[in-house]
Amino acid sequence: MNYREYIASRLESVTGLSREEIEKVIEIPPEPKMGDMAFPCFTLAKTLKKAPPLIANELMPEFSNDDKFEKVQAAGPYLNFFFNRAEFEKDVLTRVKESKGSFDKSEEGKGKTVLVEYSSPNIAKPFHIGHLFSTAIGNSLARIYEYLGYDVKRLNHLGDWGTQFGKLISAYKRWGDKEVIEKDPINELLKIYVKFHEEAEKNPELNDEAREYFKLLENNDPETTGLWQYFRDVSLKEFKRVYDMLGVSFDSYAGESFYGDKMQEIVDILSEKHLLTESDGAKVVMLNNLNMPPCIILKSDGATIYATRDIAAALYRKRTYDFYKNIYVVGTPQALHFRQIFEVMKRAGWDWADNCVHVGFGLVKFPDKKLSTRHGDVVFLEDVLNESIQKTREKIEQSNPDIEDKEEVAKKIGIGAILYTFLKNNREKDIVFSWDSMLDFEGESAPYVQYSYARGRSILRRCNTDFSNPDFSKTTSDEEYELIKQINAFGNAVSDAADKNEPFYITRYVTNLAKCFNKFYNTRPILKGDVDSETQKARLAIVDAATQVIKSALYLLGIETVESM
Repeated sequence: MNYREYIASRLESVTGLSREEIEKVIEIPPEPKMGDMAFPCFTLAKTLKKAPPLIANELMPEFSNDDKFEKVQAAGPYLNFFFNRAEFEKDVLTRVKESKGSFDKSEEGKGKTVLVEYSSPNIAKPFHIGHLFSTAIGNSLARIYEYLGYDVKRLNHLGDWGTQFGKLISAYKRWGDKEVIEKDPINELLKIYVKFHEEAEKNPELNDEAREYFKLLENNDPETTGLWQYFRDVSLKEFKRVYDMLGVSFDSYAGESFYGDKMQEIVDILSEKHLLTESDGAKVVMLNNLNMPPCIILKSDGATIYATRDIAAALYRKRTYDFYKNIYVVGTPQALHFRQIFEVMKRAGWDWADNCVHVGFGLVKFPDKKLSTRHGDVVFLEDVLNESIQKTREKIEQSNPDIEDKEEVAKKIGIGAILYTFLKNNREKDIVFSWDSMLDFEGESAPYVQYSYARGRSILRRCNTDFSNPDFSKTTSDEEYELIKQINAFGNAVSDAADKNEPFYITRYVTNLAKCFNKFYNTRPILKGDVDSETQKARLAIVDAATQVIKSALYLLGIETVESM
């Protein structure tokens, strides 16, 4: 039962307010001793011409014989509702059990398509740790929107076009060895790319050569196009290996090159609408009335740039998917770029531009490293994932050497630890990489949450008791009740995460759920002590529900559970 809706329906007839108006103002009190929900009576003072405390006292008798509540109490201007704990627990745990792993799954997005663009690495360059921010957030958002019933399309807008490919082609023709590259594509391509920049600093004419090669590529020269396709193919093969480790997949790998033949239409549309202005030989859309620099559509040499390609991509996506929402998970430094192109799209008369959303994120910082492909000082994501798995394996060897499927457990915990780190805070906050906090089995970490799940499943395996139809009047302690309330809050966490495009609402939720579960576990005996069978059944039902919801929440973060650790 939705208690907010129930309270609103009961108050509707006696307050003159609509259910929607009442639901909006119902609050969760800051402390449990103040109740489970509260209705502030300030909104009624003007219409009823009475003081809010008096209104609260007059409304209180309306609930005097309602068995849904233990008590309903006026406290100053608030009407505080204390739920009947046994009834509340029965309602929540029955819904969890009947959901079969899909608790509070919604159909609010039925018939609506959400596009999520994320990851988007540059081909022929390393898939470094910085790319994980976009990948983790995008993958989580895609799962969250799917949980809410939306048809989600995952887009990987590859960086596979631009003058850097002229540089790489020049480097390959000078120093490339296909046999060597085949053995380790990304590393070897990175080496010759870095060498090009080192040599170009001594011989700037190399940059002219690179521009010529890119011009040949734009003109579909067979040799340069063949090399470009080779670089793209070997890069995708490498990238997919990392994506498989992360459990990430995409519906489209259409990158920048895909939109090459679609940009002239954008230029024509903006010209027809008289939006283009000439500035130093370039064609731009002026945005000075919004205190933004001009959005360049054509450079002075007639070439298009990122903005042109992104506008072409947005139009193509609208025509292809007729999206409800088009989300770009791209670093916060690109915020101005997206503000510019969204504004240009609005001025072109595309009202759906308001449904395009930039989801920014911060930086990954290392105490002693910087991420720069050009200079070759880069932290490969695959190396980090493998190191995390190795460190986790070592911890398991120390704590539980006899565990089954040790490799698989280490992989799930090691990768989960990294994903959790990237999703545990507001996405615009920078991350300082730290193994100690990441792999902490006691603190706010994926291993801590995964261990809580494994502990619960272990209890259920060891007990092997039928806990259907339990008597929840046996489990109304504060620790049990707070855990049930936290379980019940899952749907709100998912909705908040989608509303704000912030996976950390799920991370924070599941961490608090694990804390509530462990407090319950440590204070309320299940398999030990003088526990009667009915109490044990009720507590086992709570354990089962808590583990189901932990698993669902971790899934939305892209993190897998383990049955033992």
